[in-house]
Amino acid sequence: MKNLKYFLKWISRNVLLLGLVSLLTDLSSQMVFPLIPLFLVSLGSWATVIGIVEGAADTTAALLKVFSWYLSDKFHKRKIFILIGYGFSTITKPLFALAHTWPVVLVFRVIERIGKWLRDAPRDALVADSTAPEYMGKAYGIQRAMDGTGSVLGAVLALVLFPYLWYEKLFIFAFIPGLIAVLAILFVKEAKTMKKENHWQHVQVKPKVEIPSLDKAIKLLPKNLKLFIVVAALFGLVNFGYAFMLLKAKSVGASDERSILFYVLFYGIYTIASAPLGILSDRIGRKKILWIAYSLFLVVTLWLALMTQIGRVIFFFVLFGIVFAIIDGTERAMVVDLAGEHKGTALGVFHTAIWIVSLPGWYILWMLRDKISPQATFLFAFAIGVIIMIMFRFVNTKKRESIVNS
Repeated sequence: MKNLKYFLKWISRNVLLLGLVSLLTDLSSQMVFPLIPLFLVSLGSWATVIGIVEGAADTTAALLKVFSWYLSDKFHKRKIFILIGYGFSTITKPLFALAHTWPVVLVFRVIERIGKWLRDAPRDALVADSTAPEYMGKAYGIQRAMDGTGSVLGAVLALVLFPYLWYEKLFIFAFIPGLIAVLAILFVKEAKTMKKENHWQHVQVKPKVEIPSLDKAIKLLPKNLKLFIVVAALFGLVNFGYAFMLLKAKSVGASDERSILFYVLFYGIYTIASAPLGILSDRIGRKKILWIAYSLFLVVTLWLALMTQIGRVIFFFVLFGIVFAIIDGTERAMVVDLAGEHKGTALGVFHTAIWIVSLPGWYILWMLRDKISPQATFLFAFAIGVIIMIMFRFVNTKKRESIVNS
């Protein structure tokens, strides 16, 4: 108990509540979305339709999400965007049970993605508003760890319940944790209303500032931050994720059941490692730990291109889980470090840039795999990874880190 109390020291109730909301929502989502492609097949859809549904959902959300983050900065209202976003995502889960044609599934999928990107940066900005600068990595690490816990639990529940509930009943059941998550948001406070006591006294709630128009707000972002966003976007371009890892596992002899267990292993490592690695970024600096992540990514991609033995697959799922744990939280924390007053807009531009490049990125990666070879996918990612390392050298974080550590 003492260790837990020390671990949560200087972490506000807002951060823990938002982590719980993420946990419950991801638990709900992972019970539904891995099944959507199979559900579309059961409705008689073909492979192209599955690509249209997933691609259209992410594209629509990516084009819209920067506006919610800009408005959350302009009006200093994070909670309302978080509530509406999670509400959209939750209400779509039982609605999938009513879908009998793929266009209806597409509509609900787009609505859910709009909800996700409506909430993400205001949530990340509220985490930043609720946390002292020297504990930012820990806060994001805890939030992402709870998010990952929900993903693991949701995937496991889907595997256990699907044979008994099938599609429609499982979609309806998934609504329950999502609803609890939305209700939990009601207890989250805007940063300016937080009590200045205990560990919250270390959070400096800045007065409301005048936010310019969206285009000017983006132009006003520091050049150093823009350079880092380009670096993060390049990583998003080649971040093949667990899907290609699963395909690699199957190509070297893993069964479907073992591949699913690898998926759970990947998210388990990500969940366990997120908070400790976030704390480490607070102590040694964001740039140092991101250097480690980008370097490990190069190792993983090169070795996956050359690997032919199933015995080594487990090691690389563990290693990629560590990479993902560092990237997912520390990149956000670095954006906050470099953003100054406009955290919401900065996080919006950051997420939007990643998702915009990820769409052509997925196409390039799949095309390389289908037209040339699976190895070509990983070698392309390795080449871009080298460029990322070169550009990252020019991102200057010393000034900001000296402020945080002073």
